[in-house]
Amino acid sequence: MEPTAQSPGLPLIDALGPNGPYRTHRRQTIPRVTGAAAAELSLAPELYVNRTMKALREAAPPPAEERSAMLARAAGLFGSAVLGGMTPQEYESAVTRVSGVPLTAVRTATRVLSERVAQAWSSAHQARPRGAVADRHDPLVRTGQAVWARRGQVLAVHVPGNYPGTHGYWPEALALGYRVAVRPSRREPFTAHRLVLALHEAGFGGDQVALLPCGHEAADVLVRGADLAYGGDEIIRRYAGDPGVLSLRPGRSKILLTADTDWREHLDMIVDSIGRNGGTGCVNTTAVLVEGDPAPVAAAVAERLAAWPSLPPEDPKACLPVQHADAARTLERHVLERARGTRAWLNGTGFVDELGDGSAVLRPTVHQVDSPDAPQVGAEFPFPCVWVAPWSRTDHGVAPLRDTLVLTAATRDEALVDALADEPTISNLYIGDTATHWHRPGLPHDGYLGEFLMRSATMVRL
Repeated sequence: MEPTAQSPGLPLIDALGPNGPYRTHRRQTIPRVTGAAAAELSLAPELYVNRTMKALREAAPPPAEERSAMLARAAGLFGSAVLGGMTPQEYESAVTRVSGVPLTAVRTATRVLSERVAQAWSSAHQARPRGAVADRHDPLVRTGQAVWARRGQVLAVHVPGNYPGTHGYWPEALALGYRVAVRPSRREPFTAHRLVLALHEAGFGGDQVALLPCGHEAADVLVRGADLAYGGDEIIRRYAGDPGVLSLRPGRSKILLTADTDWREHLDMIVDSIGRNGGTGCVNTTAVLVEGDPAPVAAAVAERLAAWPSLPPEDPKACLPVQHADAARTLERHVLERARGTRAWLNGTGFVDELGDGSAVLRPTVHQVDSPDAPQVGAEFPFPCVWVAPWSRTDHGVAPLRDTLVLTAATRDEALVDALADEPTISNLYIGDTATHWHRPGLPHDGYLGEFLMRSATMVRL
């Protein structure tokens, strides 16, 4: 639905460009998970997007020390200020209503996002090679030195709207001197809007960071108008073969339990890894591989998850995600089709629990497969859905663990740890009782963003 006039009583999220807020006639209604309208989003036309991208390109970044201070101020504003007419509490409630992510998880995400923005300067510079200086004005350049330099000037960001935490990384581009154009998700635009407002309030101009909600045609203009692009929606995937585009990939995070450890000692960690924050993140566990019989592990995990309540996402005790009932039923059919031929330990005949208001809770599912090579092991869905499989170090080895964002390995086998650490498609390796969602600012997520944004170049200034 794209009305030409604002619906009475609905908040309107404007584009934010070099000249301030920009309100358009073409708009997108943002629904709650119940189906009722929650807000309207101005959709910027191609001409406006093109002009904004030109302004970003022509602008010079603020000095480095100013960027660092402004990011710190923006972090505080994001977490505590009234922005766009919303208090932090009103913002968190709005995110919950449209995304279905439990309110407690959104509150956690608000805090973590503030922390990441506050540390965006130091986190960005963690990626700098030890042999390179940060600035061409460093005195070492006079005798010849590697300098860390931007690969471009303008970054286009298309971040998916499945969880507010996905916005925690792109502010590092501002720390590095990029100008940034953000296309908010039409599923959950509140986080991007609030963050850009906070950055503007902190001192970044509209020609340094812009919010450009738009349709597909204008989104292509946004990508083409930037030097580099980053994100995870369908527009970014269209440019997957372009070396100037960094596509966020599925997490497919996993847990490996070897026979030299007692899985019972790790049960709390396993369940927490599967279900924390509603199980919606790329760092939530989607597969558990067991050396030995996987059935006892699957049964124990299913017993724990079965006790989780079905509640509206605004309820303080809610821990499971909620979608519109129609979307939930569509997802249910897709997952159950993928699960054919597996052994269901939890909700194998259906996992949608309708709340009676047009929305439905996505309840956890636990399925056991016959092999770690089963296609289901690579499947990832936006709720606590886990596949439990047998694994053998002699028959399977590292191969089933490839293409994993986070792997937690509960093992005492140092030779296996070495093999896992040497596997280039395992982005993050946790040994022992560490949940797959664990992280802290300054550490790489799927590598450092700075590895994509920057390059090392030799410079001498005699």
